[in-house]
Amino acid sequence: MTQTSDAILARMMALHPKIIDLTLDRVWRLLDRLGNPQNDLPPVIHIAGTNGKGSTQAMIRAGLEGAGKRVHAYTSPHLVRFHERIRLSGELISEAYLTEVLDECYAANDGAPITYFEITTVAALLAFARTPADYTLLEVGLGGRLDATNVIDTPDLTIITPVDLDHQQFLGDTLGDIAGEKAGILKRGVAGIIGPQKDAAMDVIEARAARVGAPLMAHGQHWHVTTEAGRLVFQDETGLLDLPLPALPGPHQIQNAGAVLSALRSLRFGEAACEAAMTNAEWPARMQRMRSGKLADLAPNAELWIDGGHNPAAGDAIAATLAGLPPRDTYVICGMLNTKDISGFLRPIADHAASLTALSIPGETATLPAETTAKAAEGVGIPSRTAPDIRTALQSISEASPDARILICGSLYFAGHVLRENG
Repeated sequence: MTQTSDAILARMMALHPKIIDLTLDRVWRLLDRLGNPQNDLPPVIHIAGTNGKGSTQAMIRAGLEGAGKRVHAYTSPHLVRFHERIRLSGELISEAYLTEVLDECYAANDGAPITYFEITTVAALLAFARTPADYTLLEVGLGGRLDATNVIDTPDLTIITPVDLDHQQFLGDTLGDIAGEKAGILKRGVAGIIGPQKDAAMDVIEARAARVGAPLMAHGQHWHVTTEAGRLVFQDETGLLDLPLPALPGPHQIQNAGAVLSALRSLRFGEAACEAAMTNAEWPARMQRMRSGKLADLAPNAELWIDGGHNPAAGDAIAATLAGLPPRDTYVICGMLNTKDISGFLRPIADHAASLTALSIPGETATLPAETTAKAAEGVGIPSRTAPDIRTALQSISEASPDARILICGSLYFAGHVLRENG
């Protein structure tokens, strides 16, 4: 009987008792057994940071593809199907090829302890090494220094998006600790593009760069980005770019766009690639407008948005995006994991929320109970209630306020559940 990728992935989940266990030893062992495919990748752009990694990757991919380049891309987590994590030369990996590389990695691992993320990352690297392309975009899963993607000796470029507090149980309690982990992707002689950072993070990143000999191209020093008259204006030592605003919504995308443009210019791409990066990027569940589907049909007159952000900096970004939209009563539907700072996430959103409906995330053992989410919302001043499921929540809001703005948020896992339900 032919194995499906889902069946192999389920087996892989049992290979290590911990979901997250940061070390590279198991990854190096498996890569060695497979002939070290990480050494045969098309030129690599490695992206770390707390927020904006996925959006930044999406814009760089759009820019490179706009210049006619074939691009591999690796991202996590997925929203609806695992295949979203691995894009081969512009296309999502096929079921047949995904099954093949997963099976090969599972066999080569021979039952040894290895985490799900580690073995699936190795499978992605194997697929990338065997498929021709011009560039490989690798998004860090967690941290950087000990992340399974950090096995490339000499990438073409590294990028660190804004660093903030998240995953403290794995990366450290302070901004400096976390920045140190992110800065672990910097490599000797490889330019590092650095997005806007708080001083505590920037100090650590600069110290690490000096120690390893990595030249930096930092926001506010080597490049600047702003908006003017509905356009994006970028400047570096090469000169000025006047471009359309990013297709990805929200004021926080301006700083991500700046890092993207700095990266493309460092790689010697011209204005056509830079414009494509702004206009052609798509990235689901990042202030995505849901205009159709089974769930959208339950609130036909509402303005429906979905965002997977889940930490205080993401709350700030969502709040800034809402502030830039035309005034409208905004009703929040929220599901979160119990590892997140829920009050820190919701506090910035409180000024824009008429109410919050809390849900537990179906199928997630680490979900925060709906009652706990509702209590936290009340604690930051948002009137709240619970609902048993997303359909009930949407119908309830739509019946009470048909023309509402509805924001679904709190977790990429919750966003993935909602997008699957929407069809």
